[in-house]
Amino acid sequence: MLNKQSPLAQRIVGAMAVLMAASHAGCGDGRPTRVPISGKVTIDGAPLQFGSVLFVPASGRSAGGSLDKDGRYVLTCYEKGDGAMVGEYTVAISGSEQLGETAVRWHAPKKYKDAATSGLTATVDGPKDDVNFEITWDGGKPFVEGKP
Repeated sequence: MLNKQSPLAQRIVGAMAVLMAASHAGCGDGRPTRVPISGKVTIDGAPLQFGSVLFVPASGRSAGGSLDKDGRYVLTCYEKGDGAMVGEYTVAISGSEQLGETAVRWHAPKKYKDAATSGLTATVDGPKDDVNFEITWDGGKPFVEGKP
C-alpha cells in the first residue's frame, strides 16, 4: 500500500531533511570547515610583540589573531582559536600599539598593515603551528605617530 502524505507534511519533511544536512556541514556548527593555524612574526630577527595578523582570502571570511610577547599568534575565524578555512590568503601584519586617543607607536612598517601592500601570502591546507613571517624595517625604525 502506498503511503500518501499531505503537501504540508511533505514540506515539513523536506525542511527537516535540509536542516539535518546543514547541521552536518562544516565543523558541526553550520559554518565552513576551519583548521587550526598559528605561528610567529619576527621583525629583523626579533619577535614582533605588538599588533595583529590578518589572513584575507579572495572571497569568504578573514581570520586574525593578536601577537603576544613572543610574537606568536593563533588565528580566529568565528570563535577564539578556531583557525582559518582552507585556501590561499594575502596577509596583513599591523605592528602597532595604541598610546593614547591619537598616538600610535609603530613597531613595524605601515606597508605590512594592508594585505594589498604587505607582499605576504599564506596557504592553508591543513592544521599548522608554524606559519611564520619574517618582516623587516629595511633601514627604518619604530616611531610614534600623533600626540600622546
